[in-house]
Amino acid sequence: MQSQNKYIGDDKFIKMLEHYSCSASLDVVKLRFAGAICSPNLNLRPTDVISSLWENNKQPRLQTKEEAELFFKFFMGLWDDIFAKVKKSQVTLPLFKIKDKTDLKNLCLNRYEQIEAGFLEGFWGGQQNLQIPAFIAQIVDSLNDLVDIYLQLQNRSVTDLEFENLIKTINHTDKMVNASFDFIIKNFVLPRFEQISQPNN
Repeated sequence: MQSQNKYIGDDKFIKMLEHYSCSASLDVVKLRFAGAICSPNLNLRPTDVISSLWENNKQPRLQTKEEAELFFKFFMGLWDDIFAKVKKSQVTLPLFKIKDKTDLKNLCLNRYEQIEAGFLEGFWGGQQNLQIPAFIAQIVDSLNDLVDIYLQLQNRSVTDLEFENLIKTINHTDKMVNASFDFIIKNFVLPRFEQISQPNN
């Protein structure tokens, strides 16, 4: 599933997403790729995941062969970059800075999108009934519960007295999400990679 293309970098990739009217943020794209690489749906192709970033019938119309080649080259560069992070179990939520209550609410919404529309959407890969070990299913379910925490924080009124405590809550929730990513990768994904890489007897 790797292509050995070089990632063009965050700034250039953000401009490309804007150019092609992609509503998903770069952070969501990265985590959707991570989820897809971790997915138990072994028939899921990178091109399927790329297409899923746009609504049906709203995928970019690539005018020339050269444009199409560059488009997929740039996306596969990011795919390879995320694949390398998965292999090293370095998939984490992006760091954040919060100055005020508006930042806090925006962060909670972003976290919801990063996990729900990002990692979980990629992990299930458009399927609902994939077979996964029960202990992995429990971790995936826990991610859904953690998503709800961000939504609850995003929807509540925040007083000045609560502000610092809510930041601590977000930090703690982020740590649990990152630990869930790490557990899924180390106990489900990497063993599968190892099995695939072994020559047939």
